[in-house]
Amino acid sequence: MATYAVGDLQGCIKPLKCLLKDAGFSWSRDRLWLVGDLVNRGPKSLKTLRYLYKHRKQITCVLGNHDLHLLAVANGLRPMSAGDTLHKILVAPDRDKLLNWLRQQPLLHTEQGYTMVHAGIPPMWDLAQAQGCAQEVEAALRGADYRQFLASMYGDVPNTWDDCLSGMPRLRLITNYLTRMRFIDADGGLDLTSKGATPDPGKIVGPWFDHMDRRTRDTRIIFGHWAALDGRAVGENLYATDTGCVWGNTLSMYCLDTQQWHRCDCS
Repeated sequence: MATYAVGDLQGCIKPLKCLLKDAGFSWSRDRLWLVGDLVNRGPKSLKTLRYLYKHRKQITCVLGNHDLHLLAVANGLRPMSAGDTLHKILVAPDRDKLLNWLRQQPLLHTEQGYTMVHAGIPPMWDLAQAQGCAQEVEAALRGADYRQFLASMYGDVPNTWDDCLSGMPRLRLITNYLTRMRFIDADGGLDLTSKGATPDPGKIVGPWFDHMDRRTRDTRIIFGHWAALDGRAVGENLYATDTGCVWGNTLSMYCLDTQQWHRCDCS
């Protein structure tokens, strides 16, 4: 049995099947981890979600920002954005089953000495705090008042962590750290506008994983979200899996057991 972690799918089901075949993956023997952003932007969001639900006992996934966006749109709490490819999910006869399953998924998962998260872990948190913060958001998503959380999760403030934060501002910031983070400033403040490989001009920020005081340097972190990194090595114990499949590039998958990378160029 082997465990594989695959980068952002975003509705690209054909490259996933191609990659699994090329790697010799077996649903009866192996396990698949997914770093989030299962749907949206790509051509087959509904088919992707149905495929993963079919194999739900063999997969572990964390939620990404596009997955949370789908839940908000499906509950009438947010309009679709330009470029969204969510319509077929919203009108599917099995939409409630698929969305209820999606809503139960975690934001962070630790197993086999690895931690998987969609965007990253902010430098001021150690692994235990990251796990606790993720559980706060997971409880809100799984609770009876989950629509209230989804309605209030959008926004870029607050953008800097304070242990005294409470209520929705706290949940919003946790969500943004775990699902949207790329660049941060020296105080751990989020820059949510810079999205390339380098920050926007004039921004005094750097990648979250380069922060000199990052407390998870000894934690092996598998993450996605940042296609501009193109899966390159960004530091010890860091595994960047998003190689921009939805933009016509490769889909990448990492085997936790052999520490080997597998990539598929099929579109």
